[in-house]
Amino acid sequence: MSARRASRKRAGGKRAADKRPGAKRADEKRTGPTRGAEKRVSKRRAAPQRAAKAAGKKNGAKKRAGKKVAPRRGRLWVIAAPSGAGKTSLVKALLARDPNVRFSISYTTRKPRPSEVNGRDYFFVTEPEFVELAKRNAFLEHARVFDNWYGTSREHVDRLRDAGYTVLLEIDWQGAQQVRKRARDAQTIFILPPNAAELERRLRGRGTDAEATIQRRLRDSLGDMTHWSEFDHLIVNDDFEAALGRLAAVVGGKDTSQRTDAPAVRAAAEAILASGART
Repeated sequence: MSARRASRKRAGGKRAADKRPGAKRADEKRTGPTRGAEKRVSKRRAAPQRAAKAAGKKNGAKKRAGKKVAPRRGRLWVIAAPSGAGKTSLVKALLARDPNVRFSISYTTRKPRPSEVNGRDYFFVTEPEFVELAKRNAFLEHARVFDNWYGTSREHVDRLRDAGYTVLLEIDWQGAQQVRKRARDAQTIFILPPNAAELERRLRGRGTDAEATIQRRLRDSLGDMTHWSEFDHLIVNDDFEAALGRLAAVVGGKDTSQRTDAPAVRAAAEAILASGART
């Protein structure tokens, strides 16, 4: 075979091979994209999608962060005590200590004392006004104490609790009974003096009441003290700072040792009541 025919035969064989299914031409192998280049192109195409997805997550996080979350409903604490036990002083000190605690201002028909301010210490109203509010079921509780009416506004308490504040009701044991029926989640605290003699000393130390009034308050207070077991917690106000610390711990949910079902607490209460029996 001549050299020319051999050359044609080799060229023809290559062209025949090129026609096989799936075969690639040599020049396509040299000029077509490589696998590495294909990956780079794929990454470039996917980059905008990843960026958009990341931006969406970021924007969603911002929306969640900017969204106002309703505060958790505040707790309701009922604090009662016999007259002269130091309840009002302890409550005022607790309010000054904890900014998350708010005082529920009661309505009353009694006359204000010289140091009291309407809307700060009480809402002072006439008896006809009070009766009208009671008819409209405006009170969470109300009771007649020492010839005067006292009541706690439902709306006032709910507004404070909905804002996330812990609310204190400073009321008597009669009002506490009503609150327990109308606000099942309320927690109750009773405050006692260390003994009956100290109770009388405190009542006389006010210097605002006549002797007959003092004697009546003392009798009523000794009677009020017998209701301590109806409450969830008991604080003995023997030393003011120590009693304040215990009260703050109970309201803050940090101390359960003052529960009235604790043997030591019950023993202390019974000893205090026994001192009143000897008066």
